[in-house]
Amino acid sequence: MAVFTSAELLDIAVGIERNGVAYYDSLSQTAGDSALEKTYEQLADMERHHIDVFEQMRRALSGAGAMVPVEDEAEYGAYLKALIDSSVFTDDQVARELARRARGPAEALQLALGAEKDSILFYTEMRDLVPQRQREAVDGIIKEERSHVRQLSDLKQRYS
Repeated sequence: MAVFTSAELLDIAVGIERNGVAYYDSLSQTAGDSALEKTYEQLADMERHHIDVFEQMRRALSGAGAMVPVEDEAEYGAYLKALIDSSVFTDDQVARELARRARGPAEALQLALGAEKDSILFYTEMRDLVPQRQREAVDGIIKEERSHVRQLSDLKQRYS
C-alpha cells in the first residue's frame, strides 16, 4: 500500500501555499515600508495563484487520486513526513506568529527564504509522484518559487 495518494500530496501543497499567504499577508500589514509592503502583497498573490493551481489539479483527479508509486514506501513516506514536519511554517498560525515576531525585514526575509526553499524541495519530490499530465503545472510552480528565492535574496541584501 502506498504512503500518499496524489490527492493527499496536492492537499499538502495547498496547505504549504496557505501558510505562505498567511505569512506574507501578515508581513505586508506591518511592513512600514511601501516597497516592502507591495512586494509582500505580490508574493501573497502568487501563493494564492499556486493554491488555485493545486486545487484544480486536485479536482482533476478521479476519486481519491492515484496511489503514489514508490519502491520503498515506508522509507519514502518517512522522508516526505520529515520534509513536511521540518518546514518553516507548520501551519498558518505559526506563519502569522513568525511574521509578527520577526525583528525587522532582514529576519522576516530570511524566514521567507527558508519557507520558499522548503516549498521547492517538497514540490520537486512531489512532481514525479503526480500524474504525468500534471507535472508541467508543478514545474511552473517550482519555477515561480525559485524566482521568489531570487527576489527575496535580493531584498534581504538591501535590508541586511
